[in-house]
Amino acid sequence: MNSEKCLSVVMPAYNEEATIVEIVNRVLSRPEVGELIIVNDASKDNTWEKLQTFSGNDRVKLLNQEVNQGKGAALIRGFQAAQMPFVMVQDADFEYTPEDYPIVLAPLLAGKADVVYGSRFMGTPGQVRFFRHEMGNKFLTFLSNFFSDIHLSDMETCYKAFRREVIQNLKLESCRFGIEVEMTAKLARPKRLRIWEVPISYNPRRYDEGKKIGWRDGFAALFHILHFNVFNSDEKSFVRPWDEVLKK
Repeated sequence: MNSEKCLSVVMPAYNEEATIVEIVNRVLSRPEVGELIIVNDASKDNTWEKLQTFSGNDRVKLLNQEVNQGKGAALIRGFQAAQMPFVMVQDADFEYTPEDYPIVLAPLLAGKADVVYGSRFMGTPGQVRFFRHEMGNKFLTFLSNFFSDIHLSDMETCYKAFRREVIQNLKLESCRFGIEVEMTAKLARPKRLRIWEVPISYNPRRYDEGKKIGWRDGFAALFHILHFNVFNSDEKSFVRPWDEVLKK
């Protein structure tokens, strides 16, 4: 498949007025991007006003949440609106670079994968990271791996890409950062999806620069790992049987 305009990028945004215009321009500069779906999660700053710069761009869909619901709720809404063959998540800051899109998309375009995770922990160069934050991510990834029985190095990564029919077949419900755990558990559940990992670059931002995830989200992730891996069912996880989805 040709990589040009094959990708729907879903970007949740909350209080990102300092970075939103530049990151949108970076995403739109990529030839792979067929549409960019931005979900403003009731930002209290000028994020929504700055997004109006792109209101006339036919590759940009602007969706506005009147009440703040969380990253998960924004992603769920964006996934439902996606129309390109592949769907990918992009945060509204500079921690992840759109220059890595070809790396993440390669297994999908080659027909080798149904889902691709871009891992920050596969030996790629980058800025020194916060030790406790990274160890927390690795611990949660370990627990997720134990219960889901797939071996990822970075479950909490932002860069997840999917065949559109795969992500739209998941019944997702997590409103906040638990969406990462939920997606992973439900993607692993059928034991049929081809899940790949590829190395990506990462430029972590500080909390004084607007980083939002904190220790409370880490504790919540522990609950979500048990809930979605142990106390769930196919009926609560999938819209249609995978035989119908994967035959396309």
